[in-house]
Amino acid sequence: MNDKAFEIDNDVFTNLFRMQLERMADAGAQIVECYRVLQKGGLNIVGEVLKGQGEFYELEHYPKDDVFDGETNSQYYYHAHRAGTNENGHFHTFLRQPGMSAGLSPVPYSGTEPWPQGSDALSHLIGISMDAYGFPIGLFTTNRWVTAEAWYKAEDVIIMLDHFRIDHAYPSWPVNLWISAMLVLFRPQIEALIRQRDQVVTNWECRHKGVDVYEDRELEITGYTSINVEQQIRRVVAAIGKHGMSA
Repeated sequence: MNDKAFEIDNDVFTNLFRMQLERMADAGAQIVECYRVLQKGGLNIVGEVLKGQGEFYELEHYPKDDVFDGETNSQYYYHAHRAGTNENGHFHTFLRQPGMSAGLSPVPYSGTEPWPQGSDALSHLIGISMDAYGFPIGLFTTNRWVTAEAWYKAEDVIIMLDHFRIDHAYPSWPVNLWISAMLVLFRPQIEALIRQRDQVVTNWECRHKGVDVYEDRELEITGYTSINVEQQIRRVVAAIGKHGMSA
């Protein structure tokens, strides 16, 4: 994954509007609170998703049948398939078509692989890598075949981020609050990764003429960045402070 890795510059935070920074700060506080209540019970984010699911198998979705919010059409699951890395597993987050803003549709596609249609035309938003202790260590985007999604252009996927929210208690209320808040706290990194995704796919297609880029197994991860919740919160708070000094 490191060949497509990047880091966000601090200037990105100071250039954000104060309202967005405050939303990010609120999301950070929610994440910290989720950690607090879980740790009091000796629990963590990943353990909550896996509890009661039986023996763990690589590539299986956890919990079984994914987590889905029928009101927002948001969806996620956890799985693992990267043995030999510092990643324990990762979450995949999605938005299904009924939860998207009106007028959004997949990009034109002339290949032979069937894409999900209608209300099943989901879009992958972001992947969240987790360590062995149940904490997030990275964000990443993928090629289409990895998640069997319908492919939407980057700016449309960025619009979808506003609609992702898991607002119920299955399999764990803290986990659902946490994953919803993660997409808010790390919004600058997620937007950058999604835009990078489209550029990587375009460049790949130019270099591999005649290949269905969306199905090319040689292109799996289109971008990755390391993350740290505490550091992100500090950067957001510092940027809010700079807004205050300039008011």
